[in-house]
Amino acid sequence: VRTSGKEKCSSGQPGEMVTNLKASIRGLSAKVNEQNQRKCDVKDKLQQLRERISAEGVDVSVQELIPLLKSLKELEKQESEVRSYCNAKRSALEGAVFDLEERVAKGYDGEIPEEDLDVLLVESLDHLTSAKKELAAKLREIVSLKRQIDDVPCQSELLQYERRFSELNVCIQEKLQQTRKLYGTYNALLEIKDLMLKETSLLNSIGSQFQDVIGTSAGRVKLIDSMEGVMKGIQQKLGKVQLGLQEEQKLCDTSKEKYTAAAAEQRKCFTVLRAFQDECTKSDKLRSQISAVNTSDSKEVIE
Repeated sequence: VRTSGKEKCSSGQPGEMVTNLKASIRGLSAKVNEQNQRKCDVKDKLQQLRERISAEGVDVSVQELIPLLKSLKELEKQESEVRSYCNAKRSALEGAVFDLEERVAKGYDGEIPEEDLDVLLVESLDHLTSAKKELAAKLREIVSLKRQIDDVPCQSELLQYERRFSELNVCIQEKLQQTRKLYGTYNALLEIKDLMLKETSLLNSIGSQFQDVIGTSAGRVKLIDSMEGVMKGIQQKLGKVQLGLQEEQKLCDTSKEKYTAAAAEQRKCFTVLRAFQDECTKSDKLRSQISAVNTSDSKEVIE
């Protein structure tokens, strides 16, 4: 509270100032306690979440929660620093209040300098405003962290995602096989088309120019060269087809060998299983005979 000119405050005004400072300190303490309570609530929820994760065995959720927990630890560290800062400021304010009370008790002739009161009031308001801002920032970070934790999918959702991905993978594999077959058929039809076009063109050329070409030696040579070129092209095509056929035959032979080996292994397993079953039957018979002998011996001993 200011006075006109260079007047000074009365003894009632310092008391009001002390009351305001104490109220500010109580407000800061209440905010710190509220923040501690929220921190404890967040820790309890995290502990429940850890127990749930350990019970359900959600590895992916744990991997996603690790950075969130690190962020929470950083927030706890920052919160500890803010609390230390607030405690230090509160101690300073309490010291200022104590000084004011002493000065009021001593009186200084019933008056306190206005400049000191203004400085203390401005400092207290600044500290209170900064503490409120820091508290609001921490609360926003805690709320954001809780939302991120809530966004982590549970085990049932992960199982649904995995099942859906498996179904999509099967569909994609089927479509891929169908596409490969269609492309193979398309390429084969293109080659057949090229061969038929060449054959048709050759037959048309021969039919239209045969009489003219066959009558001269140069025409006959040209016709023979043309036929040889066609034969070379056909042989090249035939070579490519034979190479493809050989590769397919190799794959077929490899598959047959694998099938033969698997069938032999299966027969071997059946043989071993049958022998094992026979031995188990013999063992059961021997056990029954031994139990019968033991029973008869015990009866003889009793008699």
